[in-house]
Amino acid sequence: MRRNHILTILGVVLAAAGAAWWWTAGQGSGDGVSRIDPTDAELVALGDRVYAENCAACHGAGLEGQANWRSRKADGRMPAPPHDATGHTWHHDDATLFMVTKYGPQAIVGNDYQSDMPAYDGTLRDADIRAVLAYIKSTWPAQIRERQALLTQQAERSGS
Repeated sequence: MRRNHILTILGVVLAAAGAAWWWTAGQGSGDGVSRIDPTDAELVALGDRVYAENCAACHGAGLEGQANWRSRKADGRMPAPPHDATGHTWHHDDATLFMVTKYGPQAIVGNDYQSDMPAYDGTLRDADIRAVLAYIKSTWPAQIRERQALLTQQAERSGS
């Protein structure tokens, strides 16, 4: 009986460790803001190239987004928002931005949410997604980068 109890506890611990590893690997978090560092010139340069190839067609070459991005289009979907300081990208922590980019908005909002935003899982490497996010963040004024970094730190502390 005691052996079964120990094996059960060991199984729970291993399952929890595996789930934590999967969650942080999928989130692109684990070492926090340093993984999406807008001051890393090499990472930002890579992100600029990846953004131009994969994101600029919808979000704009200057990160300006599509016109009337706050109003639904005729098909009920939202236009691509800006990623510059005028948009809402900086209102989200790094893990959320990573998830939305990798798995699509449905990963956050729910599977029934209709969006033109594709999931880049299988198209872009995690490193490319982090680079794009570093590039986007590098364009924000220092005050906005600081506010977004605080959101990221708060989310990491709360485990979300």
